[in-house]
Amino acid sequence: MSESTIEITSTRAVIQPPRRRERFVSRPASPRQRSARVRGIVSQTLLTVVLVVFLLPFVWMIATALKPGNEVFSSPPTFFGSEIRWQNFAEAWTYVPFGRFMINGIIVSVLGTILVCVTSVLAAYAFARLRFRGRSGMFALYLVTLLVPQEVVVIPMFILMQELGWQNSYQALILPWAFTAFGTFLLRQFFLTVPRELEEAAIIDGASRWRTLLSIIVPIARPAIAVLAVFTFINYWNSFLWPLIIVSTQDMATVPIGLNSFLGQQGNQWQLLMAASTISMLPTALIVILLQRHLVRGIALSGLGGR
Repeated sequence: MSESTIEITSTRAVIQPPRRRERFVSRPASPRQRSARVRGIVSQTLLTVVLVVFLLPFVWMIATALKPGNEVFSSPPTFFGSEIRWQNFAEAWTYVPFGRFMINGIIVSVLGTILVCVTSVLAAYAFARLRFRGRSGMFALYLVTLLVPQEVVVIPMFILMQELGWQNSYQALILPWAFTAFGTFLLRQFFLTVPRELEEAAIIDGASRWRTLLSIIVPIARPAIAVLAVFTFINYWNSFLWPLIIVSTQDMATVPIGLNSFLGQQGNQWQLLMAASTISMLPTALIVILLQRHLVRGIALSGLGGR
């Protein structure tokens, strides 16, 4: 009988205790979290109310532009008329030479904006980077001009334009307001945030002051220049007092003067006035949309820092 060896291998079973089911019990919010939640709800509510209040005049303007003329002041007032009259926009365009007013406004606003941006960049760079005697005092005196209202300078400005023979001309509408302390101050504050090391490196490489300004400072300052361009365009576009004084013919009238033409001795054409006002908003809305990316960044950065 052969001897056989029986090997018995015992395996140990690892017995794990059953997992307990975790119960997710919602913890009560802390006072700080409740306060933050309440502040968020209140902020959203206030912003919604402000948005509705801000948009209501524009919505009412568009609704009035689509009403028949005899229903503009109906009693009780209605938001919509008995019919939608899209032809009010065509009538507003032909009731007065509104196309000419739009062209004049675009020419004056675009050329004025370019000129203001150029002069503001040069003046701001001088005040921010160049060292010369009396710089601080001159800059303070420059800012004091912001306190002078336009109504104070229109009479001497009109006499000057008359002496130069520029009355009823584009240069009279553009040049008097092409040198503003606001644009200089805005861009100077932005230029102060640009590191000087960038300019020093460019100067070491042989760049001149002009090359440094055009190749380094201006590209960096594009958001601030966009903010200045939008504000300046809107200012030129909506200017009423100076064009009213310096313009004597319809051929040189701008949009605000043209809108005033709907109110006269022949009656007030309110529906046509609202239609023309809606049309006049298109250029400003377009420039804001085109410069929106730079505009948001420029508002966040310009004028907030300095050294």
